[in-house]
Amino acid sequence: MKTLYKPWFELSRDAVRLTCESGHVIGLRMALAAQGGTAALDEASLMISEKATAAFDAHFLVARSLIAGEGHLAPARAIALYRTRVQANQQRLTQAA
Repeated sequence: MKTLYKPWFELSRDAVRLTCESGHVIGLRMALAAQGGTAALDEASLMISEKATAAFDAHFLVARSLIAGEGHLAPARAIALYRTRVQANQQRLTQAA
């Protein structure tokens, strides 16, 4: 019975981590936007294009998982993809500050 709950626990843990990391990136972006200027406009444009790209990549990843008969792995893979993107943004925004 213990192994049945492990994947759900890990998925939930990763979702909570994604939430916390996303909140930090949102705060960094809000601080940059509050400063104004061309850097804020550039960041806003980058954010919009990154969101579109991430959504497309996540849809492709889920579709690929379903086609491969690994639909049960799709949620974890999608969260891992978003966490990778969010962590890259966090690192970039932290270094820029």
